[in-house]
Amino acid sequence: MSLKEKLIKNSTIDLTSTLTDSKIFAKKDMIPTSVPMINVALSGSVDGGLTPGLTMLAGPSKHFKTGFALLLASSFLKKYKDGVILFYDSEFGTPQDYFNTFNISFDSVVHTPITDVEELKFDIMTQLKNIERGDKVMIVIDSIGNLASKKEVEDALDQKSVADMSRAKQLKSLFRMITPHLSLKDIPMAVINHTYKEIGMFPKDIVGGGTGSYYSADAIWILGRQQDKDADGIQGYHFVINVEKSRYVKEKSKIPITVSFEGGINRWSGLLDVAIDGGYIIKPKAGWYARVNKETGEVLAPNMRAGDIIDNKDFWMKMFTETDFAKYIEKNYKIGVGSIMERDDDEQNSE
Repeated sequence: MSLKEKLIKNSTIDLTSTLTDSKIFAKKDMIPTSVPMINVALSGSVDGGLTPGLTMLAGPSKHFKTGFALLLASSFLKKYKDGVILFYDSEFGTPQDYFNTFNISFDSVVHTPITDVEELKFDIMTQLKNIERGDKVMIVIDSIGNLASKKEVEDALDQKSVADMSRAKQLKSLFRMITPHLSLKDIPMAVINHTYKEIGMFPKDIVGGGTGSYYSADAIWILGRQQDKDADGIQGYHFVINVEKSRYVKEKSKIPITVSFEGGINRWSGLLDVAIDGGYIIKPKAGWYARVNKETGEVLAPNMRAGDIIDNKDFWMKMFTETDFAKYIEKNYKIGVGSIMERDDDEQNSE
């Protein structure tokens, strides 16, 4: 028996193996969404998507956080027809129409109402312990932003008005406990959280819940928005996904996504801005756009209005199939694996 085989045999951990045979170290399963730039925000690639682990969607109220979480859940169920969404609900404000909008069957959702952090921690750990690797489960928590601690609730019932110092510790404990299980059992989890403004001359958005959620998360989005207005009024919102933390995407990347009141998430939103920045599309005159060969400058298609491009599936499919646009996006957003340049012995000896 070799030393390697002896070490594996002696381990008390069932999943111990060489990296070659490791189920944990293998390439992560990706769940693509129908929106290329959301795939970019998740993985750095238009054909990537959601991976196992903790993805946190943070922002102020009314910033479509639940909408983005349900898009991820819908994509999960589209890939895994027998999949189940474990939905922890502390806000009780998600209308049933929301699930219908994203084609999520009620029968595919296990709804668990929660009222405090400890209740969430005990239930979710019980679930994770009993979920087996290979079970197709995705977890959504909506939300931890306003979730009280058990002590805070008990103090209120006892009419005590004291600062609660336990909530941040309980949240840190929660995420510290569940994070390993998500990776070991290939479970994606979307957690909705709130942000608040840091006090100071130049305030920035801070993710609520203390450092525990920040350190444990594989990805953190901080959402911003602007109104999408025309002559008839507000038609929706232009959201910006600010990638605060990610294992796959360059931090501080900004991903634009448009959501209209009538059509929901614009599938191709964000691509026009990136194509202009990359030189794949030019603006020959105000209000008009043209697709060009970025090497020669040759115009490849007639001038078009923005409205004719943004929702044009054929236009964007040609961009992806006839150019290196997808590679350009990946180069600009995805974290690259740098090579460590080492000099061999001959080079060192020649000096």
